[in-house]
Amino acid sequence: MIISDEKLQEFLIGKKILSATAYDDLVAFANNADLSLVDAILDKELITESKLYQYLSELTKFPLISLVDVSLTPELLSIIPESVARQHGVVVFQRLPKEIHLAMSDPSLTEVQQIISKKVGLKVVPHLATRTDISNALQNYRQEVRQTFAKLIESSHLDNDLVNEQTPIAKIADLIIEFAYQDRASDIHIEPEEKHSLIRFRLDGVLHDIAKLPKNMHERIIARVKILSKLKTDEHLSPQDGKMRLQLAEENLDIRVSIIPVADGEKAVLRLLSSRSRKFSLVDLGMSPADLAKVTQSIKKSYGMVLSTGPTGSGKTTSIYSLLKILNSRDQNITTIEDPIEYRIQGINQIQVNPRTNLNFANGLRSILRQDPNIIFVGEIRDNDTASIAVNAALTGHLVLTTLHTNDAATAIPRFIDMKVEPFLVASTINLIIAQRLVRQICPKCRQENIISLAELKRSLPQEVIKKHFGSATKVKFFHGLGCAHCHHTGFSGRVGVFEVLEINNKIRQLITSRADSESILAAAVANGMSTMLDDGLTKCQSGHTTLEEVLRVTKIESI
Repeated sequence: MIISDEKLQEFLIGKKILSATAYDDLVAFANNADLSLVDAILDKELITESKLYQYLSELTKFPLISLVDVSLTPELLSIIPESVARQHGVVVFQRLPKEIHLAMSDPSLTEVQQIISKKVGLKVVPHLATRTDISNALQNYRQEVRQTFAKLIESSHLDNDLVNEQTPIAKIADLIIEFAYQDRASDIHIEPEEKHSLIRFRLDGVLHDIAKLPKNMHERIIARVKILSKLKTDEHLSPQDGKMRLQLAEENLDIRVSIIPVADGEKAVLRLLSSRSRKFSLVDLGMSPADLAKVTQSIKKSYGMVLSTGPTGSGKTTSIYSLLKILNSRDQNITTIEDPIEYRIQGINQIQVNPRTNLNFANGLRSILRQDPNIIFVGEIRDNDTASIAVNAALTGHLVLTTLHTNDAATAIPRFIDMKVEPFLVASTINLIIAQRLVRQICPKCRQENIISLAELKRSLPQEVIKKHFGSATKVKFFHGLGCAHCHHTGFSGRVGVFEVLEINNKIRQLITSRADSESILAAAVANGMSTMLDDGLTKCQSGHTTLEEVLRVTKIESI
């Protein structure tokens, strides 16, 4: 344990981060969710990770190291085996003649330090690093995984007649998943082609070709996936859906599996449901302090509705889960109806939609209302029936969180009215609408300044947007990634959200009741201080988080 609960309590109350009562609530939440107090603080978003670790460094006297700008060479990484590094959250970042310096998420692990010191014959100097920093640094080990994978593929090409007997299919299938996990892929595609089996990973929302395997290995890999996910191995002509759990060094990884027959065989898509996504907070996702304050204020209400909108893959569910973690406490009954349940949250009752038993969103929501809930999460509002029940739940003293597929925050309101919900009910129930997209984040290892002239900006942005954000400047400093080994030479590593948060005030309620169109609602929201997704994206461009091209791509602004 990096710090005792007593010292942490003294610090939190002494710094007035928490009152004594709030601290007791935090302890109860941590015990209920089976979390350490440090994890509970981050889950509740009481303080940012970087700030918390600064305080921990002061309290424990361990120096805080940022690994973003440190060059982690293969020679440094080879000092500690990958399995040990991942299991204990430790990375060697400097080697001197008489000592080595370790970055650790928990420098109080003296046994690990002693083992490493004995192995290398040098004094160990421990440093504190955030878990995010450690996790990002561990990605540098993935080259070893690549090399192992390449050797297996190479050996499979030596004699194709011997592939069926001698190729370790189980090891190859496991390695594909491990490789995807270390690369932080969200999905694995195993696709049959005429002459090969193509492996593709979705990295930061974009599919990348990873490897081609011999065609005669494809069926055996698909069979291995079916066995692990308890699907029928003798069924090749019908779609099948399943799930599996794989034990990795860092966590037990849940995987959702979909297999369908295509022209050249069966295609499998594996969705990796990593706990790393569960740990994201709204701050991690890139929500600005001003927008975060609006969201926090809205979820403190005991009734009403909070909507998260955007297309598929825009991070809506992750945002809602971040809110649920903040709201989760022993004195609240939180129940969800989801399709599918992507992540289990300790202390929350989660219901899986099941069409076979007629358990859809509408019927599930009716049942939830008989379970004495305080907070309800409806995975998605898809039809008039679900919309009507959700609105009535929000009217009768429940806080309802839900998602909707719309392009921006303002168009969510006409969408509700289209689902036969009376405008006065929409105006009375909706407290807040969050619209979002995900943009690729510039790789911190190869980020460079990119000066763009006003003439170039005029080809990409409307004049009023340029004037609002850049005034009369003739040149604007943006950033881009050159591409390096860390980011697969794409210039991007990870994703960050761009948001717009629409608060429903009296003026907007009047517009809703009078059936105003989305443009009028948007204009009123902007006049009330709302930043659009384009505004938020341009701010992130100037701060070096993403590129102008990425923001234009997700906000659908065409070049002029």
